[in-house]
Amino acid sequence: MSRQWMIRAAAMLLLVTVTPAAPPAAAVAGARAAALPYQDPSLPVATRVSDLMGRMSPDDKLGQMTQAERGSVSAGDITAHRLGAVLSGGGSAPSPNTPASWADMYDRFQNAALATPLGIPLLYGVDAVHGHNNVVGATIFPHNLGLGATRDPALVQRIGRAVAEEVSGTGVDWNFAPCLCVARDDRWGRTYESFGETPELPSAMATIVTGLQGATLNGPASVLATAKHYLGDGGTAGGVDQGDTRLSEQDLRAIHLPPFKAAVERGVGSVMISYSSWNGAKLHGHQYLISTLLKGELGFTGFVVSDWNGIDQIDGAPGASAHDVRTAINAGVDLVMAPTGWRQFIDLLRAEVQAGRVTQARVDDAVRRILTKKFELGLFERPLTDRAYTATVGSAEHRALARQAVARSQVVLKNAAGVLPLARTGNKIFVAGRSADDIGMQSGGWTISWQGSPGNITPGTTILQGIRNTAGAGTTVTYSRSGSGIDSSYRVAIAVVGETPYAEGQGDRPGGLGLDAADLDTIATLRASGVPVVVVLVSGRPLDVAAHLPGWHALVAAWLPGTEGQGVADVLFGAVQPTGKLPVTWMSGAAQQPINAGDGKTPLFPYGFGLTYDPPQDDTTPP
Repeated sequence: MSRQWMIRAAAMLLLVTVTPAAPPAAAVAGARAAALPYQDPSLPVATRVSDLMGRMSPDDKLGQMTQAERGSVSAGDITAHRLGAVLSGGGSAPSPNTPASWADMYDRFQNAALATPLGIPLLYGVDAVHGHNNVVGATIFPHNLGLGATRDPALVQRIGRAVAEEVSGTGVDWNFAPCLCVARDDRWGRTYESFGETPELPSAMATIVTGLQGATLNGPASVLATAKHYLGDGGTAGGVDQGDTRLSEQDLRAIHLPPFKAAVERGVGSVMISYSSWNGAKLHGHQYLISTLLKGELGFTGFVVSDWNGIDQIDGAPGASAHDVRTAINAGVDLVMAPTGWRQFIDLLRAEVQAGRVTQARVDDAVRRILTKKFELGLFERPLTDRAYTATVGSAEHRALARQAVARSQVVLKNAAGVLPLARTGNKIFVAGRSADDIGMQSGGWTISWQGSPGNITPGTTILQGIRNTAGAGTTVTYSRSGSGIDSSYRVAIAVVGETPYAEGQGDRPGGLGLDAADLDTIATLRASGVPVVVVLVSGRPLDVAAHLPGWHALVAAWLPGTEGQGVADVLFGAVQPTGKLPVTWMSGAAQQPINAGDGKTPLFPYGFGLTYDPPQDDTTPP
């Protein structure tokens, strides 16, 4: 979701001051428990929804269709305007940014919602796209592209469960994940959010929905999942973010729809609409794709949410307009993310309903879908943070799972003369590169801040630390970021290089996909020593390395592994055998973009390629 303004707003980085409702809403809810049919958990959800809707005012209903950003809303606003949802944008966190602070913030917001006459709890949404990545200290898992390389849907489901526990421990009950896009052009800055370039791979990884939501939505640590971004955002012309996907309906259905169908079959609770267009028509206003195809043909019974100010783009003019609002709602959008302009959205929607341009039936359908998920989540019975899960944030168990995922995601692309695996004992290893000892670099975008950043931004194990941890008796490990100081006495040099963190928009690279000058200089310094060079590439997509590859003894695609860099070292030393397979086709040059399996272009490495150590393979020729 676009967050261009949030890094400028100090309010986004401060805890919103929220005064608990008086009397405490939880006590009020308990005192009147089961006093009315909608408050009776023994009744069917549909019965409870119908009873509640019969008691709701027009303002209650419009509020349920509205989501505000935490930095632009107060407790009084939530109560007065009956707001149904709040979110944290990327990097928008309480201060201090700790799990307990998040839980306290959530409970204060939730108490404000429960203080309304009908006591309808709110949903709180975050982009926990590779772990609970807005929270300092959370376990940061590999971004989706790395998980796609594991080819392990069961592992991905376990990751979803771990993320749900950490998210639940901070009170949050709604995750804007998974991204089920099919990335068809590596120039796109969201490529790393995709599990892979073929529809089969993201479809298989839809198991993460089950991990997040659990067997039932009202189970322990159940978090509402969101399939995004519907539909075709990975297929835009030129890989331009929020661009235009120019395909026939047959190709759109064949390439981009299957992962969403898989998510719907798994009962995904919400679907987020893409900023992009299909053959020039904005998805946020596309009634055929939202209502006819998603809700009708696929039978999606959850609710549809817009992206951040996504409806504002429908008419092509800045800001939200009456045309934007009625077009989006009539197309089938149920809940609108209007982060700062939520008051205006409510006013516009009210006017459209009063004028008959949005029917009451459409409003009631949207509210029914939203309330159904709130009841199914058990929010009416358990609205506040389950503090039993707070200690799971960054737990040893979850970090061990992330380490396993990192190791399984490594793809060995070249291994000349069997330079890998490295000997643990009696070795002399030189490590260099910008990404070798930097948690921020190896985690990428959507980590603590929206775009991510280099540096020691959250606890974890860097790749260098992992190498040092694994080195055994008689092995020395020397590190120099630039490579200076290496000489011919070393047995191997490891260059850990790649991309500086980025997220959507800023991550688009239409002008080329090569390594930057600093990385190339580091590798050149290592090569000049005559020592065999192993390149570990930390990146959110394949990079243009074909011209340099002949001078490297080995190449490992590490993707964006997150906080557990030990998993990279596990594969470098052979503690874990490499099993990762390319989730995307690796170009032989940037001019080949877009390049995908089956398009007739000759790649450097094909989709699905990946070497193993046993038996050793010492060239780059696919089997």
